[in-house]
Amino acid sequence: MLRDIILAAAALAVLLLLPVLIPHPALRDFIVYVIAYGLLAMSLNLLIGFTGLVSFGHAAYFASGAYGFGLLMQSGLVSVPVAMLAAVGGTALLALAIGAICVRLQEIYFAFITLAFQMFIHSVILTWVALTGGDQGLRGGIPRPAFLGIDLNDGRTLYAFCAVVFVVCLLIMRQIVQSPFGYTLRMIRDNPQRANFVGVNVRRVKLAIFVIASSMASIGGIVLALFVSGAYPDFAFWTTSGEAIFMIMLGGSQLFIGPLVGTVMLQALNHYVTIYTEHHGMVLGTVILIFVLGLRRGLADWVYEWFQSRNTRRMAVMAAAQLGEAKHDKLA
Repeated sequence: MLRDIILAAAALAVLLLLPVLIPHPALRDFIVYVIAYGLLAMSLNLLIGFTGLVSFGHAAYFASGAYGFGLLMQSGLVSVPVAMLAAVGGTALLALAIGAICVRLQEIYFAFITLAFQMFIHSVILTWVALTGGDQGLRGGIPRPAFLGIDLNDGRTLYAFCAVVFVVCLLIMRQIVQSPFGYTLRMIRDNPQRANFVGVNVRRVKLAIFVIASSMASIGGIVLALFVSGAYPDFAFWTTSGEAIFMIMLGGSQLFIGPLVGTVMLQALNHYVTIYTEHHGMVLGTVILIFVLGLRRGLADWVYEWFQSRNTRRMAVMAAAQLGEAKHDKLA
């Protein structure tokens, strides 16, 4: 726990220092996008990488957080922290209702029912124009009233606030995957029958992590809504969930930090490849093919396994050398 807190503090220091060292607004904007979509990808990996549940509809909760927060702020009745907590709580209740149905199904059926619910929520956003603004999104912007002396209308303050929220969420998710609950998730991923045999209520645990992952995704939506001062139907479209899966594929699903690596890569492609070519989709497809056919795993997973195999070979060589020395001494 202490080590994770120290690493989180170091990560926050790096995030806060980067705009000081490179004072370019484009860098701040890029990092905020990485923060928002990184939370989406890393929360989805709680389901995919650690529990073995492939969800095609995770963006629904990303959008739920964005719209819930935006509507509460437009009402003018609550402060930013209260609106954030209420939006996350509302998303958790939504995920509880949907997850109670989804976790009854397995594998491809689970994946497609999550997609069905996402498309239903996307349709509600498009058709409930009086509340959501339809395909135009929330109109009028999202107010950012000051609270506790923090003025989010200042770009640098908004960036620092997003960075703090991001690091706190990472620390929470890290503690979840390192806890006994997290190892229960891995047992369900690897052998759900054995988990059930030893007394784990598999369906209940799946529902719990479904709600937790959805709540974390909603915080990513809140961060993006704060940054762009709006919420849009694209947040809930199936392509957003697809991008989250791409991020996991690019970065890796076995390491905790893998999806964040994939987020940086995908956002870099989306932000910078479009400057040089209109065929960014072709470039993205080529990169994904290289990873799937070449590395056969995400970049972070590949690097980690390479270092592990290198250390294993080194230990084997050292053990063989020590054994040879021992035999030589015995013969002497």
